[in-house]
Amino acid sequence: MKIFLAIISVVLLSCANAQLSELNLNNALVVGQLDKPEDRFSVEINVSELLSNNGVKAMPSLNVLKLGSNSENLGTDSIQKMVQSKGIDTYLIINVRGYDKKFKPTTRKDNLQIALAAGSLFPIYREEVTSVTFEFLFYKNGEFLAADIVRCKNVSNRDSVLKKLRKALEKRIVKSWK
Repeated sequence: MKIFLAIISVVLLSCANAQLSELNLNNALVVGQLDKPEDRFSVEINVSELLSNNGVKAMPSLNVLKLGSNSENLGTDSIQKMVQSKGIDTYLIINVRGYDKKFKPTTRKDNLQIALAAGSLFPIYREEVTSVTFEFLFYKNGEFLAADIVRCKNVSNRDSVLKKLRKALEKRIVKSWK
């Protein structure tokens, strides 16, 4: 029985890794689904900068939407056509999955409109937490492509979360996303 469980675990892990290895990310509209506007701005700008530094054409959704607009508006046909005209066909949705637990990537494969409507209730940092887990959802042509999780441990404030997220993403972009 233990061997059977071990084999199933290896197969499931390799499937998740294969999903990311087939990503071949070369462009992305970065969409932060975060509770506070300043968190959304910080995460979108940092992730877009990291992607651009690694040869991925990236643009934060704040360059597409008006200030204070709901990210659900990115699912409209007119905005999608405008984004495509700029050479971007991949959407990268970022949200906080939770705190202080080990989370796995989502198994849901919702389309882009449902994912954009979901939103998020969590800020990037909360008092008395020691780790923050971010979820990255990739969509191409409106359909789910892949999911990834990045956990930032030993955080003590908002700035330390952003610093640890940048450090973790620098490695992740090169190894798994490109």
